[in-house]
Amino acid sequence: MMREYNPITLICCVLLFLVPVDNLSAEASSSTVENYQSARIELVRAYGAGDYESMRSAARRALQFRPGYPNALFNLALAQVLDNDAAASMQTLLDLASVEVDFGVAEIEEFTPLKDLLEWGDYQARISRLFDPVGVTEVAARLEVPDFVPEGIAVSASGVLFLGSITKGVLVRLDDEPQTLSTPDNGHWSVFGMRFDNSGGLWFASAAVPQFGLETDDAGRSGLFRLSPSDGEISHSALLPAAEDAQLLGDLVIADDDTLYATDSISGALYRYRVQQRRFEIVVKSGVFGSPQGLALDTSGDYLYVADYTGGLYRVATSNGAVQKVRIRTNVTDYGIDGLYRHGDQLIAIQNGIRPHRVIALTLGDDGSSITAATTLAANLEEFDEPTLGAVLGDDFYFVANSHWNRFDRENRLPDGLSGPIVLRLPLN
Repeated sequence: MMREYNPITLICCVLLFLVPVDNLSAEASSSTVENYQSARIELVRAYGAGDYESMRSAARRALQFRPGYPNALFNLALAQVLDNDAAASMQTLLDLASVEVDFGVAEIEEFTPLKDLLEWGDYQARISRLFDPVGVTEVAARLEVPDFVPEGIAVSASGVLFLGSITKGVLVRLDDEPQTLSTPDNGHWSVFGMRFDNSGGLWFASAAVPQFGLETDDAGRSGLFRLSPSDGEISHSALLPAAEDAQLLGDLVIADDDTLYATDSISGALYRYRVQQRRFEIVVKSGVFGSPQGLALDTSGDYLYVADYTGGLYRVATSNGAVQKVRIRTNVTDYGIDGLYRHGDQLIAIQNGIRPHRVIALTLGDDGSSITAATTLAANLEEFDEPTLGAVLGDDFYFVANSHWNRFDRENRLPDGLSGPIVLRLPLN
């Protein structure tokens, strides 16, 4: 997971409006990321120095390089109110509300001057509506292990659910009686994204992250594993070559020819893994994406949709790695997407990098390079405690409702009293 968000995020800055970006070379996109990082550093420096005029200026510069990032709207609003421009701050917050995101502004002391403005009541009413429950779901499975911390999930063609643990590194089959199929004794660590291949084998990504609850000498390593869903036998494993920096293959998708694609959410790289050759190939190099998470293939297999947690939704050509920003022609933001799945002409996305957390359906335009409509399918349900990943089976969507990722403290400890994992089934029609 390793995500970038905080209640007050002074390190994430972007445009007030959703600006289309056409085809990007890897070099151009990498330069954009570097420029954004530079502006971000200046924004944080100015905030720490109490130089709010410079903070405001840095926020606007950063906005040129990361269009549509909700955290940036918040950062700009904060800079504006600190710079004694309550009216501008209020307008920025209204822009933020229009993309249906809240940062708990009413509880933040710095925004107190806005409460005297006429627009404050309208803003509060719009934010309040965001937290109405949405969606009709049913509980598909429960696992009475409070500290399990599920991330990856898969569902077989017959409807059997599989769940992976971050803390324990196990992969569990959720039959009438849960069955542990694989443990770290088989050479893997925390279990992340999971997908079935065309032969019925279950592939999963694994990484030795700080939240992995067992001692290991492999901190920062990551790889792909294939097991039998009936007996848990590991039939294939492939580790990324050891690197100086940490690696985290967080999600994967499998093409019709059983080629695997996987995202490294730490380095930002997008990999192709050719099973027969046992070879990783770089499709998009590090530095182009900020924190790539979920993946989905289009119907032709020619393009991958990549959810960059801090950069929005992109389309990548599988032939040459060309990167294109998906145009968002609706008011719902495409930031903070974790899990991403295709269902017909829609992308089903789990957004846990914004508030409130939600499952949304994004309708693709005819050319596949734009989003023309967005519908919230589920939000603010009582089972929600940071939903993570999911799986499509027919017209049903199964997803982890309560990962508890947000409950780790600075020492990666979990509090007492958590509920065990809950998997919800959401009809897509």
